Amino acid sequence: MKTKELELYLNDLLAVSRYKDYCPNGLQVQGSAEVTHIVTGVTASLALVEAAIEAGAQAILVHHGYFWKNEDARVVGQKHARLKRLLGSDVNLFAYHLPLDNHPEFGNNAQLALQLGFTPTGRFSDDELGWTGTLPSPMPLQALAAHVGGVLGREPLAIGDPDQMIRTVGWCTGGAQGYFDAAVAAGVDAYLSGEVSEQTTHLARESGVAYLAAGHHATERYGIRSLGEHVAQRFGLHHTFIDIPNPV
Repeated sequence: MKTKELELYLNDLLAVSRYKDYCPNGLQVQGSAEVTHIVTGVTASLALVEAAIEAGAQAILVHHGYFWKNEDARVVGQKHARLKRLLGSDVNLFAYHLPLDNHPEFGNNAQLALQLGFTPTGRFSDDELGWTGTLPSPMPLQALAAHVGGVLGREPLAIGDPDQMIRTVGWCTGGAQGYFDAAVAAGVDAYLSGEVSEQTTHLARESGVAYLAAGHHATERYGIRSLGEHVAQRFGLHHTFIDIPNPV
């Protein structure tokens, strides 16, 4: 298919125009005008770029791309290495940040809920990026942590009473520990995100709302893979999901 056709479809599907983001969403680096094979991955690291080129892809689709707000605008160092490799190989780079987090079907939050068996019930933040839901059945925090670790392949940091019964949960993938206050206000029993900050511990202890830090990368693997599978099926493209390990 034409690269431009793919760009227009993704921008419309993910409602890019709705979001004020920290980076440009959509086609970030232009390459080949035709796409038959797409590679998806969480972050456009040099390792992912190299793997996509080796796989023979004409396009890479990621959640974490380039050109972040307030970053050094110069094309030097690792930015130079990544861009040189992409441009030299004529490979397109598409990146979708907040629009992918929030998509009701292919988004990171939706796909994480599917993986963990959460039933979504609503949103708790003003920007609607924080989700609320229920567990299949009530379970103590230690059991929920074990379940999350088993599904994601990474043991989460769980802050709270291990025996506390969890019935309702709030979540937002990635670096969304800043939504914890809003999750507490929403009245959930536990909140799950990718990362944790120093002050998070105190808020969890004082509020009685448990906190699970399950990994930025680990919580955001599923949206981009789901999106790639959808696009490949719809347009008859070859799709390869490449997971570059990241313990964070």
